[in-house]
Amino acid sequence: WANHGGRPWWTPSASASYLEFGKRFPGADSNAPTCDLSQAVMPAAPTPLPAPASGLTLSHVAIGRGTQNYTCDLTNATAVPTATGAKATLFNVSCIAADTPDLLAKLPSIALDLPIPSSDDETSPAYQDMSGHHYFLDATTPFFNMDTTLHQYGTGQFKKSNGSNAPSDALLGTNNQGFGSVQWLKLDAKDSAGQVLQEVYRLNTAGGQPPKTCQGMPAAFEVQYSSEYWIWAQ
Repeated sequence: WANHGGRPWWTPSASASYLEFGKRFPGADSNAPTCDLSQAVMPAAPTPLPAPASGLTLSHVAIGRGTQNYTCDLTNATAVPTATGAKATLFNVSCIAADTPDLLAKLPSIALDLPIPSSDDETSPAYQDMSGHHYFLDATTPFFNMDTTLHQYGTGQFKKSNGSNAPSDALLGTNNQGFGSVQWLKLDAKDSAGQVLQEVYRLNTAGGQPPKTCQGMPAAFEVQYSSEYWIWAQ
């Protein structure tokens, strides 16, 4: 990560935070850290999103790193990209959310400029810290599979409830080159009686927006993104 030294957020205090970040995730020989998630405070969206429903508790905070997926109708000269979902690997940052919120806010931008870690090796640090996966069952049904061989946080199908455009100073994309950051979202469970995970907030997004038109684009393409996911459970 030293190659990011030219970025404006790289300061001595940030360096100290990275050292703390590393200590919290020491790898296969340690248990996942525990902390008081009641102390974590979600960042406010530019257009405020509704608060979590009464009776829910914050269950997990993850950084998602993956792609937003789009298609283009190549037979239409004026076509615009159509969103078809997303896929991302989720990494546990719950204790950072509770204890070091300033660092948490920087992580989506940092993650976007880094390759997606391999999570296939169950002995690797990346696998130890992996919370699960996010993908779509169809174009309108985001799914969170938070169960792995090491951790069982739950699963759930969701639907979009509310959205807010990303801040005007959000990253344009990888290396700050691209078309902007996707919306901040609130997702609600499709069947609140059928799952423990009830609401998900996608916050502090980095990247993921497609070009405004399909000119020069293939029939299907991906745009790299990262974001925070705040997961609330009953």
